[in-house]
Amino acid sequence: MSDTSSLIDGHGGTEMNRSEHYHVAIVVPDLMAGRAHYADLLGLAWGPVMEFDGDFIDGAGNERVLHLKACYSSVAPYLELIEEMRGTEWECNEYSNIHHIGFWSDDVEADSARWSTAGCPLALGSRESGVMQMAYHRDPFGVRLEIVHEAQREMIEQIMCAPTTDTSPMPMEFG
Repeated sequence: MSDTSSLIDGHGGTEMNRSEHYHVAIVVPDLMAGRAHYADLLGLAWGPVMEFDGDFIDGAGNERVLHLKACYSSVAPYLELIEEMRGTEWECNEYSNIHHIGFWSDDVEADSARWSTAGCPLALGSRESGVMQMAYHRDPFGVRLEIVHEAQREMIEQIMCAPTTDTSPMPMEFG
């Protein structure tokens, strides 16, 4: 979060600087079908399909590599579609498949610790060269909140959210 605002103020309350909110994610069983559905329904243009293996760590400290396939709409606030992966955080359910609400952070580690202390435990995070790049937390109402390192903003906005009609997966490498 920016120096002037935070999502959790340390007193159990919440503050939200809307400029830090940047997307809502939905898990879909088939990414291409989801893209077509929301393009038709909402008139959205999509950025490239991204496909990559990511190193993740869960709230218990277990590490694993997961293969992700996702895309973003091309206009903010962005809609992110993530293809379902059964047995992971990205699994469809019979209720809402809105996966998370995403926020930027200039210190994911500190914001993650603050959210955990405020009753929103870490579900899954990712580090690059020892620096926390993203973290999912689950709030008491069951909503996932994601914080993504501010250093990723330019890449996400310029590459992942750029309009394209190419639906072939785009290999991604972070760092």
